[in-house]
Amino acid sequence: MPSIGFTEILVVLLIITLLFGGKKIPELMKGLGSGIKEFKQAANGTDEKKEESKS
Repeated sequence: MPSIGFTEILVVLLIITLLFGGKKIPELMKGLGSGIKEFKQAANGTDEKKEESKS
């Protein structure tokens, strides 16, 4: 399986910029970051509940 090089990453970033525009990208990244944060909190919350039920 070939690895992804710098040129491929640059092309993908250029395509994303053309599709969404420079103003929309920060909003997308903010949404992605908050989604990841919520996922981590939910994962930690289920882990805590499992530990409490074991005790």
